[in-house]
Amino acid sequence: MLYHHRKLATLLSTAAFVGFAPAHAQDAQAQTPPAATGDEARTDDVHDRRRDPQNVIVVSAQGLRQFDLLAGTSVVEDVELQRNLDGQLGEVLEHLPGVSATGFTPGASRPVLRGFSGERVKVLVDGVGAIDVSNTSDDHAVSIDPLNAESIEVLRGPAVLLFGSQAIGGAVNVIDKRIPRRIPDEVLHIDALVRADTASDLREAGASIDVPFGQSGLVAHFGGSWRESGDLEIPGFAVAPALRAELLEEADEEEAEGELEEAEELREAANQSGFVPNTGSETWSGNVGLAFIDGDSSIGASFGVYDTSYGIPGRPGAGHHHGEEEGGEEEAEEEGAETVSIGLRQYRADLRADVALGDGFWERMKLRVGYSDYTHTEFEGDEVGTVFDVAGVEARWELIQNTQGRWRGSMGAQYYARDFDAAGAEAYVAPNRTEQYALFALQEYGDGPLQVEGSARFETTSVDSVPLGIERSFDTLSGALGLAYDGPEAFRAGVNLSRVARAPSAEELFSNGPHIATQAFEVGDPDLRTERAWGGEIYARGRIGRAEFSVAAYRSSFDNYIYLSETGEEEDELPVFEYLQQDATYTGVEAEVTYTFLDTGTWAFGTELTGEYIRAKLSDGSNIPRIPPLSLSGAIEASSEAFDLRAEVEWFDGQDKVAAFETPTEGFTFVNASVAWRPIQANPAVTLMLKADNIFDVTGRRHASFTKDFVPLAGRNFTASVRLSF
Repeated sequence: MLYHHRKLATLLSTAAFVGFAPAHAQDAQAQTPPAATGDEARTDDVHDRRRDPQNVIVVSAQGLRQFDLLAGTSVVEDVELQRNLDGQLGEVLEHLPGVSATGFTPGASRPVLRGFSGERVKVLVDGVGAIDVSNTSDDHAVSIDPLNAESIEVLRGPAVLLFGSQAIGGAVNVIDKRIPRRIPDEVLHIDALVRADTASDLREAGASIDVPFGQSGLVAHFGGSWRESGDLEIPGFAVAPALRAELLEEADEEEAEGELEEAEELREAANQSGFVPNTGSETWSGNVGLAFIDGDSSIGASFGVYDTSYGIPGRPGAGHHHGEEEGGEEEAEEEGAETVSIGLRQYRADLRADVALGDGFWERMKLRVGYSDYTHTEFEGDEVGTVFDVAGVEARWELIQNTQGRWRGSMGAQYYARDFDAAGAEAYVAPNRTEQYALFALQEYGDGPLQVEGSARFETTSVDSVPLGIERSFDTLSGALGLAYDGPEAFRAGVNLSRVARAPSAEELFSNGPHIATQAFEVGDPDLRTERAWGGEIYARGRIGRAEFSVAAYRSSFDNYIYLSETGEEEDELPVFEYLQQDATYTGVEAEVTYTFLDTGTWAFGTELTGEYIRAKLSDGSNIPRIPPLSLSGAIEASSEAFDLRAEVEWFDGQDKVAAFETPTEGFTFVNASVAWRPIQANPAVTLMLKADNIFDVTGRRHASFTKDFVPLAGRNFTASVRLSF
């Protein structure tokens, strides 16, 4: 055993010399026992979602099992993950309280947490960033396939800043098995999932194989996935009523001027119905990993490829005319008719290590490194338009304390670097490099009814563009302090206060040009200042009899809030959007209640109610754009050893609190139902599921989406899936 620990220490020393950083997410995986099977995997609660009533935070550092600065944590896994599975993370998570999605197109949808998106929501793979360009623009897909996920953690609250200042709004942490976490009991362990739906003619499949090498402690992992979908089927017209009326009016004007062909094109766009053109996608991924596991210690590495191609639906009535300057009006008209699509590929390498240090002051040392080589190409028809190349590395290193009386905690460091290059007619962001160093710590004191918690993070960030001759540097300090109270009946309540800061991103600083995929002319500001915010949050959660509840209210007051605003002007016949700064406030509340009202011993029957509301305004009294409206949902569930039945209603209010040049969104209600069947009692991980979404074929538009006026949500959709594990 000592020999193995020395081998691990030597390997870690070598890895730390290459790059250092702390892995603060899902850190106890290597010592987690194999998943329970049979009756051990079931509970007598219909709402079994692996959510302890005390909300033990699975992503917190060792020794911080109740770290309530992460008060807004949710975990999606097992049947819930299978039921809500989608090709993009935003769509997988949008049913959770406080979560929406950008929904730019079925092939690109990023999570929106508490109204925040883009540079304020960090997407992680096992604790380190995805290292793609999904944060820079809503048309860019997240380079993570949810089909490969074991679980997905949604983290909200001030302690999320330990992952980086880009997590002001929260973080989404995808836990997969590309680096094995445990030694399988079987000679060969296989996980697989197959799924199909009707609204997009979806077909997808994913599988992984874990192979232990005898008693050596070595485990190899092989995994991959494939997905193909067609154009999205919708009820009614693709364009929203206001835009449709505008298109028909323009058609009448063109016809009156004798432009019959243009008039006909506008009417065709206005009357497009039944499906959204150019919304199909094709995706595949593959990865291989190897880990050495020795008791409570492990080290492993992996390499993977993610490849996707997807269509970008064009805004009806909007042409793309940069060809007019290059080749005349005829070329411009021809180019305007071309479809736009995106193809991206990411090569990714990862390292994870976790070493038990014994009974001294330090309990564990953790290392997590991710490297990405990413290429993203925007096509106009068959021609290459713009190519984005990103090479980046992110690393985290962390030391976890053994409990010292009432003290628990950890400290660590993080490094991030990204080289960004864009080439083509619409390379709207100049080549640039971002480099960031950070130190962080978190502590918890108390083992009685009252506990005090604190966290702090210091970052130094440099963003430079050699072609522009601009270099900016920012030093930021963020911190949070919380007080928690443990009451009777698993009740827990508390208050968190935070002061956070974020350096502007390269895209916010250096954008200046037409962006074909978003059909906008985007203008950055190289003089942007550091964004800062005071935050406050109160929460309560617990169990009362058969009922569980969780509620949180929060407010963030920003200085120098950075936002992308439409100006009403045009450049190259595209609407101009500028990155501006102004003070702003976000206020919101989110809640969830589950109640098991009948338990016969064979069947359990329960209800689930969730809701969220966000209000976001700038200091001049105007509204921040694309803020999700009030939403409520209710579900009835029935569960047994073999079946899970669920019927739910999702209600979304209209949103008329809009920014300048932003259109309001009408409210809508979806009715959904699902049934999951576990046919093998000895292996409940084998699950067959049938699901019906939007049963009454209602038109719905997500207000957080840039494309809501011409890309509605799917119509009636039937999904079938099979999940296997043996």
